[in-house]
Amino acid sequence: MSEFELKQNRLRDLLAQHHVGAVLLQRASSFAWATCGASSYINTASTTGAASLLITPSGRYVIADTIESPRLLQEEKLEAQGWEFRVAPWHGARTAVSDLTRGLRLGCDMPYPDAVDLAAPLSRLRVNLLPEEGERFRALGRLCAEAMDAAARGIRPGDTEFEIAARLAHEAQRRGAQPIVNLIATDERIFSFRHPLPTDKKLERYAMLVLCGRKWGLVCSITRLVHFGKLPDDVRRKVEACAKVDAAMIAATRPGQTLGQVFDRATAAYAAAGFPDEWQLHHQGGPAGYEPREFLATPGLGDIVSAGQAYAWNPSITGTKSEDTILVGENGNDVLTAIAGWPMLEAVVDGRAIRRPAILQVL
Repeated sequence: MSEFELKQNRLRDLLAQHHVGAVLLQRASSFAWATCGASSYINTASTTGAASLLITPSGRYVIADTIESPRLLQEEKLEAQGWEFRVAPWHGARTAVSDLTRGLRLGCDMPYPDAVDLAAPLSRLRVNLLPEEGERFRALGRLCAEAMDAAARGIRPGDTEFEIAARLAHEAQRRGAQPIVNLIATDERIFSFRHPLPTDKKLERYAMLVLCGRKWGLVCSITRLVHFGKLPDDVRRKVEACAKVDAAMIAATRPGQTLGQVFDRATAAYAAAGFPDEWQLHHQGGPAGYEPREFLATPGLGDIVSAGQAYAWNPSITGTKSEDTILVGENGNDVLTAIAGWPMLEAVVDGRAIRRPAILQVL
């Protein structure tokens, strides 16, 4: 059975479980998932796509206007998957959803009038990647790693955060990965903000680059740190501790474990490294897929890790952070965003050495 057919079966099972007759997919992430990688977005800052999908007992439909339908037909080739287009004038009333779902109980992946909220169960569908999606994730991970490496090695003291962000965006976009998250901090701003939007501040010695790159609807996350000159002892201690936490989380992310158990390993690792409260200052990441995080890991969460899932953990200790995207395999985890030649730290977890990125020092 093809990737597309398996997803259609999973959707039908979901509808039956929640006793709904039809489902409307408006999120760009859901659109990409259900179509095996098609793009419905125009405004990249919007969760909602410019077209949506409707699945009913009698058919599957693309709901679009006269602006979006030509590209979706010609470039995304959705008719070949069996989608029927319902196109309305861009300036006219759009009645396709109500017309096609009359008498049916409707579910949706985001708030919609009189619809059942299926956002959470649909995110769980997106998390359970099929083999074809895993291979696309591997390719995307390589692109994001290459973009980050090129951008990080190209920055210099005196560059503004805006210029660093522009370099990172350029390196990602030229490789076909859209930088939907592009965070930059330099020097003291790294210690002040977990989500630093770039500013006109100039780099003196220390820079943090954060990228969430999207292609085929999938999203890979990666962070790297660069320091010019001798690394201060307190920063070195923190980045080594952060690497130990990250290694503990990666080691714990194995089939059969709950995300609550992974989270417990993280908090224990923070405490063992001498930073017991830092986990409370920022989320620790979670399953990746068609959103940077489909949902966040939290204490006690019962979701179970499965082979084929992707995770982006991002433990942070004020002034440092460790983040890559991994793919869970039957026999081990692969780091999709590993950068060849990047300096690494080694942490031993349960008798096994796990390598995590160090700070790139330019002396």
